[in-house]
Amino acid sequence: MTVASTATSPLAAADLLDVLIVGAGLSGIGAAHHLQQRCPGKRWCIVEARNAIGGTWDLFRYPGVRSDSDMFTLGYRLRPWTAPRAIADGASILRYIRDTAEEAGIVPGIRFGHAVRRAEWSTADAAWTVHGERLADGAAVVWRARFLYVCAGYYSYAEGHRPDFAGEADFRGTIVHPQFWPEGLDVSGKRVVVIGSGATAVTLVPALAATAAHVTMLQRSPSYVVARPARDRIAEALLRILPERTASAIARWKNVLIGTFYYRLARRRPQQVKQRLVDMAGELAGPTCDAQIHFSPRYDPWDQRVCLVPDADLFRAIRSGSASVATDTIERFTADGIRLASGTTLPADVVVVATGLKLNVLGDIAIAVDGTPIRPGDAMAYKGMMLSDVPNLALCFGYTNASWTLRADLIAEWVCRLLRHMDRRGATIALPRRDRSVETAPFLTFTSGYVQRAIDRLPKQGTRMPWQVRQSYLHDVRAMRWSRIDDGVLGFGTGAAPP
Repeated sequence: MTVASTATSPLAAADLLDVLIVGAGLSGIGAAHHLQQRCPGKRWCIVEARNAIGGTWDLFRYPGVRSDSDMFTLGYRLRPWTAPRAIADGASILRYIRDTAEEAGIVPGIRFGHAVRRAEWSTADAAWTVHGERLADGAAVVWRARFLYVCAGYYSYAEGHRPDFAGEADFRGTIVHPQFWPEGLDVSGKRVVVIGSGATAVTLVPALAATAAHVTMLQRSPSYVVARPARDRIAEALLRILPERTASAIARWKNVLIGTFYYRLARRRPQQVKQRLVDMAGELAGPTCDAQIHFSPRYDPWDQRVCLVPDADLFRAIRSGSASVATDTIERFTADGIRLASGTTLPADVVVVATGLKLNVLGDIAIAVDGTPIRPGDAMAYKGMMLSDVPNLALCFGYTNASWTLRADLIAEWVCRLLRHMDRRGATIALPRRDRSVETAPFLTFTSGYVQRAIDRLPKQGTRMPWQVRQSYLHDVRAMRWSRIDDGVLGFGTGAAPP
C-alpha cells in the first residue's frame, strides 16, 4: 500500500501519504477503519513499534487481564461487539481487534517493528517528515505525510511506574511488575502480595487467588470498587430479536446513558454516592473485611477512576478467605515478606508491584514546526485532539470516566470530516490558532498518581470551547459529529498561503 524509505532524506512527492497513523492498537486500527470507510481515496499507513496488532491488549499478559468497561462501548461503532460477555478477558479483546483489522483489510497497511522518533512539519511543503527506526536492525526510516495521526495511547510501553522500596535486596522471593509479567510464573500454593489498589490490582487479586495459597492486596489508600455482571442480559435479549448492528447500537447507547447518569449523580451528590459504594463493597466482601477502612477513599467518586469487578470476583475472593486487603504503608521488605508501618509483617513468596503506569504524550515523539521544537505541555488542546499552533496533527486520548473507544471513534470520525472539508476547499493545512485570551486549566482534573506525575507534560485545556476537554460522550457527539469544521478557530491554507 505504501513505501517506506530507508534514506535519511524526505521521500519523493509520489510517495507522499495522506495520513500516517502511529500505533496499531485499539485506536490505530479504529482510525484506519474509519479512513477506509469515510475517506476511501486517501493513502495511509500505520507505523507500529511492536511486531503485533493490539497495543495494550497484546502487551499486558498478567493473569486475569480484562476490560474495566463494557465491550458494547469499548467496541468499535463500525464493527459492534456481539459476543456474550460484556466484560471481556484480554485474549477476547485482542482477538476482536485483530479480527477487525483482518476483515477490513488493514493488516497490509501496517509497518510492524518500526518506531517513530521525531516528526518535522514544513509549512512550505505542507507536509510532515517523520523519522523512524526499524527496530530489527536500527536502520533509519523516513515517511512523508500530509497529516499525522498519533494513536499511541497514553502510557509508556517501555517502563511502568516503579517506586523503590527499602530492603528489596533482602527479599528472597520474586518481585514482578504486571506490565512485564514473566512467562511461566506459577503462584500455585504460594503467598502473594499485590501492592496497589487500582484496576490492575483488583483484576490480579481474584485471578491469582484461584491457585495461590493466599493473596493480600496491600494498598496505601483505597479505591472505589463496584461490582457489575459480566454478561449484559438486556444486550443478549436484544441480540436475539434484532439485527446485530441495531441491537449493539441500542446496547451501546443504553450503557452510555446509564454511565453518564451515575457519573453526574456522583459529581452532584458525592457523599451520598460514596457511602452507597462503600456500603455495597461491605455487603459483598463480608463481615471479615472492614469496608470503611479498605474501600472508603479520601477522595470523591470519579476524582479518580472507579474500579470495576465483574461478577463481584474480588469480593468473592475476600469473602472466601483466599484473599484479603491490608491498608497501610510499607516500612521495608524483609527476607520473607513486607513489614508495614503498623508493625505487621505480610509473609510473601511473590510480590506484584501494581503501582501504576508511566504516562507519556504523543508516544514520546519529538515534534517541531518549521524548525521550532514543540513541547506539548506548552500547547493548548483544541477539542482535546489537536495542539494549538501545530498543523495537521491529531492525537487520540479517550475518556477517564467511560470507555476509551467512545472518544477514539468520535475523534476518527472528526478527522475524516476534517480531511473531506480540506479537500472541498482546496486546503492542505489545518491549524488551530491559540486564543491567548482563553485562560488555561489542566488537561485532566483526575487526581490519580499517573496523571499528577505527568501533568506538566500534558497539553492544557481552556476555559471555553473549543479548547475545553469535556469528559462527556453526549457533549462530544454534538461537538465532533455535528458541529461545523470551519468554526473560526481552525484556520485553513496551503503551503503557498498558510493560515
